Amino acid sequence: MVLETTNHDCPYVRKHYSAKNMQTQQREAAAKGVVWLTTASSATGEQGHVTAQQANDLTRSRDAAPAAVLLDPQSRIARAYGATVTPHMYIIDARGVLVYKGGIDSIPSSSPSDIPKAKQYVRLALDEVLAGKPVTEASTRAYGCTLKYPRTST
Repeated sequence: MVLETTNHDCPYVRKHYSAKNMQTQQREAAAKGVVWLTTASSATGEQGHVTAQQANDLTRSRDAAPAAVLLDPQSRIARAYGATVTPHMYIIDARGVLVYKGGIDSIPSSSPSDIPKAKQYVRLALDEVLAGKPVTEASTRAYGCTLKYPRTST
C-alpha cells in the first residue's frame, strides 16, 4: 500500500500533479495490485482542507487515480505516520510493515522540470518491495509544504 499526504494548494504537490507524475505512479501501482491511498489531512479552516465533494472534484479534475481519498481533518492518519509535509509518502508492505517513508523524489523543488532528473524514491522502493527485496533507501527526506494540523487550545 502507498499512502500519500496531499494539499492541493501546495506548490510541491502541484508540481507532481501538473506534470502527471503522481497520477502516473498511482496508475503504475494499481496495475501491479498495489492500493494507493491519498490523505487530505489539513485541518478544517486551514490551507488544503477539502470537503468530500471538493476531494472528488480535485481527483477528477487532476485525473488522479488513488484507490481512495481519505478525509483526515483531525490529522489522525498523518500524526500516526509522523507526516510533516505534503507530499509525504509511505509504503506499507503486505505484512503491514512500514518499509518506506519520505519524499516522492530526490529534488526538493516546486518545478515540474526537475522531475525527469530526480531519483524517483517511491517508484524504486515499490519495485523493490514487489520483487521481495528489502528497500534500499527506506527513509529519505520528505519535502513540501508544512502539514496544516489542527490548532490545539491551551
